[in-house]
Amino acid sequence: MKTQVFVGLDVSKQHLDVAVRPHQRHFVTANNDCGIKQLVTHLAALKPQLIVLEASGGYELLVTAALAEAQLPVTLINPQVVRKFAGATGKLAKTDKIDAQVLAHFAEALKPEARTLPDQAQQLLKAVLQRRQQVVKMIGQEENRLEKTFIPIVRQDIEVHLTWLRQRLKELNRDLDEQIRQSPLWQGRDRLFQGIPGIGPVVSRAIIAQLPEVGTLPGKKAVALAGLAPYNRDSGRFRGKRMIRGGRSYLRRMLYMAAVSAVRCNPVIRAFYQRLLAAGKPKKLALTACMRKLVLILNAMVKNNQPWNQFLTQVP
Repeated sequence: MKTQVFVGLDVSKQHLDVAVRPHQRHFVTANNDCGIKQLVTHLAALKPQLIVLEASGGYELLVTAALAEAQLPVTLINPQVVRKFAGATGKLAKTDKIDAQVLAHFAEALKPEARTLPDQAQQLLKAVLQRRQQVVKMIGQEENRLEKTFIPIVRQDIEVHLTWLRQRLKELNRDLDEQIRQSPLWQGRDRLFQGIPGIGPVVSRAIIAQLPEVGTLPGKKAVALAGLAPYNRDSGRFRGKRMIRGGRSYLRRMLYMAAVSAVRCNPVIRAFYQRLLAAGKPKKLALTACMRKLVLILNAMVKNNQPWNQFLTQVP
């Protein structure tokens, strides 16, 4: 039988550490266009079963895009998961070489599913959305400072900065809308999402950018990606409260705002929310359940390419 090859790739700003199992090989290449091109050529010759790397704050974008373009099997892993795996296998030291070896061991031992990585357009949309989040946060910070500042020259400076930030926010909103208009797929999804009472343009953009898998996954997996899946906390006779965790935090925050609006104006979500309250469920739990139901509705609508008015006729 042919030996299966697994590759761990540790990414830093300047270089890429590569570990190959089961050959126990290690080499380093530069994290630039020339180094990545050499890496892709080398890995393509190895024909790995899986390449695993961690999300590294953006330094991984060039290499993941190149590996995906070469149609090599790649998956991005949460660094916390890998660190726990390293501890479980007795790897307490941490260097770039060790991290690459741990990633290769992780790939070989657990064989996580290779995922379709976002293309250039999807990455650009996510980057602009992230910049919008930063500008919104800065506006809130400056407004708080303005409220507590009484020195005229400082207030004037903050007001000038706020004017610029608000104008920049409008421009970023236009950029996001333009990117969505340029993609027939995103345009169609935007119409579907905004057709649901409670979902507006801000939430729709967040779903398009942060949940591109919607409609291609079972409902439970889509819910887990949104960070809304309840997990057990049991031990022996103890039965703890089920709690949501993980997932994509910004998307979850946007879905919370959508659920707050939907319990007022969406007949399906409002009736669901009221049933939960009537059954004695706490408001916070009921609202979280409404967020989860919204994701299930979104997933079904995209999967069947079914607008809200058609979906509504099928709801009992």
